[in-house]
Amino acid sequence: MMSTKENLSKETKRTEAPPPGEAEQAAEAASPAERPETEQATKETTARAEVPLTPQQIEELKGKAAKADEHWDRLLRATADLENFKKRAARERQEATRFANASLLEKLIPALDNFDMALAAASNTEGNSLESLKTGITMVYNQLKAALAEAGLEEIDASGRPFDPNLHEAVSQQETADVPEGQVLRQLRKGYKLRDRLIRPASVVVAKKPAV
Repeated sequence: MMSTKENLSKETKRTEAPPPGEAEQAAEAASPAERPETEQATKETTARAEVPLTPQQIEELKGKAAKADEHWDRLLRATADLENFKKRAARERQEATRFANASLLEKLIPALDNFDMALAAASNTEGNSLESLKTGITMVYNQLKAALAEAGLEEIDASGRPFDPNLHEAVSQQETADVPEGQVLRQLRKGYKLRDRLIRPASVVVAKKPAV
């Protein structure tokens, strides 16, 4: 007779070992679930890639490409406009710095006119009593001119030059045979520029050919 221990061992073996064929069915049932997800995704992607594009899809892609090119062109134009704006702003800042003293110089120019008239009057007066006054006025006048020149003020020399409407203001015309027609015969008031910008035109009398 078999011992109780041997009987238990045989029962355990029968319980653990599945019947023939059942193990193969279990393996086949489990194999699809154990496949990697990437394998299925790769097959789907390959299947989609093999499908040819329809004419409508091709036209849609062309339209999207055209829109992309249009957006790129707009971006390039916007970038160019921004660069031009920066350059223009830099030029305007530079101009503002160069001509910052324009309003001040306009106020000081009449003082130069008064000095001119005072010097002319003193020169026409006889006697030594006014010589010291003339010397003092001349010194102040020269100092003021030097300071204004340092700030960028330039006198417009109009006497004997052809009339230039950009620099001269014709107050009147005078007939003469000594000076060519259209030439400045006499300067009545000086003109001034701040560097290359006109502050005040020179007031002049322009020569005119005598009537026959």
